[in-house]
Amino acid sequence: MARGKVVSRSHSHIKKDDFVQIIAGRDRGKRGKVLRVLPQDGRIMVEGIQMIKRHTRATQQRQQAGIIEREGKIHISNVMLICAKCDQGVRVGHRVLEDDKKVRVCRRCDEVLDK
Repeated sequence: MARGKVVSRSHSHIKKDDFVQIIAGRDRGKRGKVLRVLPQDGRIMVEGIQMIKRHTRATQQRQQAGIIEREGKIHISNVMLICAKCDQGVRVGHRVLEDDKKVRVCRRCDEVLDK
């Protein structure tokens, strides 16, 4: 096995446009919408969380040089999905409905989380 980046092949219970709560790190307790899921890294990007500063040079596409602040990546294990009914970070279970569709469910209140 190669050294360096750990490649996670596991399937994540977090999807784009989900609302999550941060449970570890400097942004603990904050909530935000998932902008991007990076399954090969096991990381996600959440709106307004893990803000980083990027020093950029002026280019043809971007005329303005300066410091750009944007969201950084955060590990999937450091977030919990927010249930709309409970309004809390919850653990996620899976269930197959009558029409053979697999959906995510809240472990606390048994509410279906998928739209």
